Amino acid sequence: MSTPAAAAGPAPGGTSTTEPLVAYLLGLGDDALVLAQRLGEWITRAPQIEEDVALANIALDLLGQARVLLTRAGELEGAGRDEDALAFGRDERDFRNVCLVEIPNGDFAVTTARQLVFSAYQCELWSALRDSADPVLSGLAGKAVKEAAYHRDHATHWVLRLGDGTDEGHRRMQAGLDRVWPYVDELFAADDVAAHLAGVAVDPPSLRAPWSAYVEDVVARATLTVPSPTWHARGGRRGLHTEHLGHLLPEMQHLHRAHPGARW
Repeated sequence: MSTPAAAAGPAPGGTSTTEPLVAYLLGLGDDALVLAQRLGEWITRAPQIEEDVALANIALDLLGQARVLLTRAGELEGAGRDEDALAFGRDERDFRNVCLVEIPNGDFAVTTARQLVFSAYQCELWSALRDSADPVLSGLAGKAVKEAAYHRDHATHWVLRLGDGTDEGHRRMQAGLDRVWPYVDELFAADDVAAHLAGVAVDPPSLRAPWSAYVEDVVARATLTVPSPTWHARGGRRGLHTEHLGHLLPEMQHLHRAHPGARW
């Protein structure tokens, strides 16, 4: 895949955009990769067999996004690292995903709350990135926005079903929202990397208003309450993660590291 001049050439002021673009691609790619790994943990364990299939398909969609993004990052980086090397050869501090995607699945309501938050964010992100000056990002966005819309619809269905269902479902769904809400602000935090990529990346704070309009409407219709957390996660884009990523990566990377360079 060739590197377009618009993505890797000089930015205004004469600074190359290559390094910020690599960082941006890694952030988005790691988000998708880590959440795909988390959702894969539900296979054979979901509440019903249809959810085994649905969550597996969502995980595969995210994995496909991660492959494109990490491959592109490796090509621009120019260090000879392909998608496998980036996925399986980096250590915890080298990952640039937001902390939301690495938290444990919890019960089904926690996973559902996380899916609502993240898929609604991705819908806005990919919609905006369809106009990216980088042809790989814009091309991926055209497909990924449709995937994210399905992921969002799936999560919305379950939030409404649980929240406006039985007392136990309502209690668990509210607890799920309470669990994930401290991780919301990091999705929309101002990002120096994106600021260097005008016309290529998306300014994260610009996604907050449409995200809030959608999510808050779903929460209200589910007879639930938008949480007011007393703390907020931060640092994932800079490699500062929760302890949970340190447990997830060895499982995800074990086979590749045990047999480096193997091909199947």
